[in-house]
Amino acid sequence: MSELTSKLEHEVEPNTNGPHDPHEINPKMASDVHYWAKHFGVTGQILHEAIRVHGTKVEKVRAALEQHKVSLT
Repeated sequence: MSELTSKLEHEVEPNTNGPHDPHEINPKMASDVHYWAKHFGVTGQILHEAIRVHGTKVEKVRAALEQHKVSLT
């Protein structure tokens, strides 16, 4: 049983080098917010607002942030 538990723990280890899901932002996961805010060069607050308005899909958030880049600085 301990071998199985050890194997399962190893398989579900979180990826600490990137987002939880490369196609969707989970605003409830601090690690996702931190990663994507840094990736897009915005604050967590701006990222949350973009997610609130445009949804959690990375491509939609990226397009929205690029379209409104001037107003973010």
